Amino acid sequence: MNHPQPGIFALGTASHAYLELDASNSSLRPELVRTIASLREPRTTMEGVNLVAGFRPELWREVAGDDAPASPKGFDAPLAGAEGFVMPATQHDAVLWLSGSAYDVVFEVSMAIRELAGVATVVEETSSWPYRHDRDLTGFIDGTENPTLIDAPELAVIPEGEPGAGGTVLLLQKWAHDASLWEALSDGDQELVIGRRKTDSVELENKPADSHVASTDQDRFGKIFRRNMPYGTVTDHGTMFVGFSAAQSRLADMLVSMAGSASAPRDALTRYSRPLTGAYYFVPSIEALRSLAGA
Repeated sequence: MNHPQPGIFALGTASHAYLELDASNSSLRPELVRTIASLREPRTTMEGVNLVAGFRPELWREVAGDDAPASPKGFDAPLAGAEGFVMPATQHDAVLWLSGSAYDVVFEVSMAIRELAGVATVVEETSSWPYRHDRDLTGFIDGTENPTLIDAPELAVIPEGEPGAGGTVLLLQKWAHDASLWEALSDGDQELVIGRRKTDSVELENKPADSHVASTDQDRFGKIFRRNMPYGTVTDHGTMFVGFSAAQSRLADMLVSMAGSASAPRDALTRYSRPLTGAYYFVPSIEALRSLAGA
């Protein structure tokens, strides 16, 4: 049986880092995958830090062959929506997501990953942390629709017997908030943008069609498992969207809905928060990584 990397479901960690990497040249991409797979414990913990590893879907298929799912693909083209809104495509070869009890240990483990020197370069790096337990920097509770840890693996992980079993598709996006514009709204107007009450996250009975909740309705698109986290400073901050699904289509269809079209409204939240990055990664099972580590 194949098992997902446990850091995906390790809730309660106070500090996070996302390192996105590109191989030093295209010929080194397979070596990058094997090098990451050979890190001491990319599927459990390193010195108390959870380490989750993912790869550009096409790169994972190149290395894993028939054991990789056929359908996932990278975020290789910008997603254009209504009113000139665009989600950028910033696909990279690999991602390492580290999480732990404090940033000092996360930082030390990040610095200690020397095995990648000469094989790849860190091209995007973001640190994040929880805010007021479970809220994002809009002040609303984030992840209200998240499944429980009992149900999450069934929704987020590819089932046994299918190519890529035990793995999952990760959508990683960095969203910058326009704090001044957002805070100029009353709580009531903010609730109309989100589609939930700010105090307790109860869904509005008559939420607008362009509300964030309506645009990302999981009853319509399918359930996903999110590990979103705030990032940044007082003057430059936002949300790291960290979404997992057994089927990439659920994530991709939500993005199309958020972007809007000629026949469907753009997500109102995109008027106050804009995506800076966008990438899909395949996060393989423990066993798949182990088989490559010994190759």
